Amino acid sequence: MFQTKGDKDGGTLFHDQINELAWGLELSGQNFLWVLRPPNKFGIIADIGAKNEDPFQFLPNGFLKRTKGHGLVVPYWASQVQILGHGAISGFLCHCGWNSTLEGVVHGIPLIAWPLFAEQKMNAVLLTNGLKVALRLKLNEKGIVEREEIARVIKNLMVGEEGQGIRQRMKKLKDVAADALKEDGSSTMTLTQLALKWKSLSLEVA
Repeated sequence: MFQTKGDKDGGTLFHDQINELAWGLELSGQNFLWVLRPPNKFGIIADIGAKNEDPFQFLPNGFLKRTKGHGLVVPYWASQVQILGHGAISGFLCHCGWNSTLEGVVHGIPLIAWPLFAEQKMNAVLLTNGLKVALRLKLNEKGIVEREEIARVIKNLMVGEEGQGIRQRMKKLKDVAADALKEDGSSTMTLTQLALKWKSLSLEVA
């Protein structure tokens, strides 16, 4: 299980939510890689000043010791594309920014949707209700995703029956994405047509 806010998603979590996420990962009993950033004090957009803080100080006492051997916490940043492309990754807990969504689909990684702001909530609906390649975490009345909910959804995705169905649908979606990126694929053709359109417009202006 890979957890991060994404290379470009721009969101961070409050301290209380980081605590619940840590406990949820531990309670799930699943192997995990967590890219951890310091909590946000003022909102969901990443704080500039947080770069000077040690993110490990915000973890529950003893967390790193208890999860040693099946959990790895990386401070601040790691290459999301490289991690998703590794064969050991079989689940991706993300905030559903479009870049992270596409990277997850291209690599065929089943998703846990945790949208924070902007278009992320719309993307989460598409992934869970439309394409059915993701499970969505539920917030409590205070807007917090509790540890039990996190553990339940992670286990459901990784070893549950519902997760098996999601894995199969995501594999098919990965194949569709691969076809779209081929030389004669829909994405390649559309981008080529756009480039040619811009080129013709620039020649007309010149």
